[in-house]
Amino acid sequence: MPSADHDLGPQHLRRPAATVTSEPLDRSPEHAEPSRFLPHVQGLRAIAVLAVVLYHFWPGRFPGGYIGVDIFFVISGFLITGHLMRELTATGTVRLGQFWARRARRLLPASLLVLLFCAVVAMSPYLTPTSALPNEVREILASTFYVENWYLALNSADYLNHGGDPTTVQHYWSLSLEEQFYVMWPLLMLLAAWVGVKWFRGARRRAVIATLAIVSVVSFVFCVALTITDPAPAYFVTFGRMWQFGLGAMVALIPMLRVRNALASFVLGWGGIAVLVFVIFRFDSQTPFPGYMALLPTLGAAAVIAASNTASWWYPTRILSLRPAQFVGDISYSLYLWHWPLIIIAPSVPFWGLTIYHRVALLLLCFVLAWLTKRFVEDPARSWKALTSRPARVTLWSSLAAMLVVAAVAGTAWVVNAPAYAAGVRGVEELRENPPECFGAASVLDEACAGTDFGDTILPAPGFAGVDRPLDEQCFVQLNDARPVSCTFGSDDPDAPRVALIGDSHAYQLLSTFQRMADEEGWQLVTWFKGACPWNTTPLATPGAFGAACTEWRDRVTSALADADLDAVFTAAIATTPYSSAGYDSTHDAAVAGYVDAWDEMLDRGIPVITVVDNPVWETDPNKCLRTRDVAECDGVRSEVLVEDDPLRDAAAERDGVTLLDFTEVFCGPDTCAPVVGGANVYRDQDHLTVSFADTLAPWYSAAIRERLAASGG
Repeated sequence: MPSADHDLGPQHLRRPAATVTSEPLDRSPEHAEPSRFLPHVQGLRAIAVLAVVLYHFWPGRFPGGYIGVDIFFVISGFLITGHLMRELTATGTVRLGQFWARRARRLLPASLLVLLFCAVVAMSPYLTPTSALPNEVREILASTFYVENWYLALNSADYLNHGGDPTTVQHYWSLSLEEQFYVMWPLLMLLAAWVGVKWFRGARRRAVIATLAIVSVVSFVFCVALTITDPAPAYFVTFGRMWQFGLGAMVALIPMLRVRNALASFVLGWGGIAVLVFVIFRFDSQTPFPGYMALLPTLGAAAVIAASNTASWWYPTRILSLRPAQFVGDISYSLYLWHWPLIIIAPSVPFWGLTIYHRVALLLLCFVLAWLTKRFVEDPARSWKALTSRPARVTLWSSLAAMLVVAAVAGTAWVVNAPAYAAGVRGVEELRENPPECFGAASVLDEACAGTDFGDTILPAPGFAGVDRPLDEQCFVQLNDARPVSCTFGSDDPDAPRVALIGDSHAYQLLSTFQRMADEEGWQLVTWFKGACPWNTTPLATPGAFGAACTEWRDRVTSALADADLDAVFTAAIATTPYSSAGYDSTHDAAVAGYVDAWDEMLDRGIPVITVVDNPVWETDPNKCLRTRDVAECDGVRSEVLVEDDPLRDAAAERDGVTLLDFTEVFCGPDTCAPVVGGANVYRDQDHLTVSFADTLAPWYSAAIRERLAASGG
């Protein structure tokens, strides 16, 4: 989160960064103390923001670029702590009002400008799907008042609500965390200084160092433990990140950590940069993070800061002080702010493609906007005499007023679009109840519908596909939950055939369709769902608590199935699930073996198993394209969106008694796959089907289950 400390520089998004001066960030005229600006720290900020930005533009090429945020945290801890300690040493206290007012003048103008932009964008149904508006507005409000990290922490394990694209302000989580640091850190240092003066014979500095060291150690232990037990919120919670600020603080407070020896500085600086480059290219979404793995980028950033010798041009301190690095460091805060909203919005802009040329052009636009914001918003706001010449409370009250204005605009976006949102929800409900003839899959699978032309019809409309989802979310177990939650629907007749629906979110996406089938066929439907956890015995490659919770859930569901009186089992799963390949030639072979093993117990009891080849998985929600382009322009290349070697297909081929349904011909032609089939909008996000489309497959689901029930005497 690039911080605005410069007079320090910006932060990271991935999750935003900062700069360096006498005030860690401020070089404004109001500061009389001599400049302590450290050019190589500003250059380090450039590394941090480029890591984050390039990661968001090309996640496959820079899979660990999210660690840029961690670099920003270390920089902020170093700069802010150094500034506060100098004031404590010189005056015996910290003028909190002045400190917070300077932070507000440094950070809020650019931040609120981008939030205002996002709030205005939210009013446009062309750029923001109406179905996504409630969450967009909530996150804009959370970001405006700097609690976005806590909002994401409280919702981060909610798999169902994170299947679609993120909001335009998700990157404000790191800015929120850093603002909370600005509030807590000076209070903590003041308390430590008071204890040092009162109880330890005036050992103010030693008391501060000891206090911050203890807080940092406890924070690190907390971070590691939470990453193991509950990794989703661990990424965002404030106290789990304090140790990274604390490590930067130690470099600022302990002189011996600032290495001036030529050889040691050379090795330390380049070693730190090498570590950062390594994690940017080697870490990925499967790395257990933050946890103990966050030590690598954190220590790497601290090493670069600590390498203070500038004797020769080939030293890292001199390389990072070159003008290009300084320029990027200077605009890092605004670059962090702007790049993420533009990435989210770009696919919805008419005539804007997703080619490499479009991405490079968008990246250049980010740099231009960042420079303009730095030049005409950030710099003037820090020295605006209307605020700097008045008491600190004027800045703080003005900041609150500006935040309320942004909140009001975001609220207006909701008020203006609320009627359309309600109408869209009603339209989806009516579509489910009364779909058109030959709608959706029937246009391909039903011979009577051959030649039916739906023209430009897209139902539900692209802006409302996100609300066309199953209900009964209480039946879906979240990522860090291992409870074998089971729900029952349909017939209460004890003699009714009992059909189980088991799997991950690609099984859950069929829930509403299967509920209707159970009601119509007189079946009793029993369900077990867990996010990112297919019904398979092979462990996931996902490390930490999520993988452990999946294994435990599977074991519990297996026990429940052993006691269940079932007549048939239907299962579905996303084909891209990462499995552990230990003991197998490939992850594919591991997945196939795990499915066969999971099904064996049912098949050995004479209970038939029905499964389905997975639907295509898109890189981004195709509804973004459908809102602004002709349907034909939104097709996806088959080889890019469809997993041809779906392990479910191969597992079904290996085991007798398994019925495989393959609707690939419904989704795809020889070369492309379509987001709209027979007038039906197929996807509610990048990989989950709309309920209205899944309903059009119901006759074929029902026929397969009826056939197996009849064959088994159910």
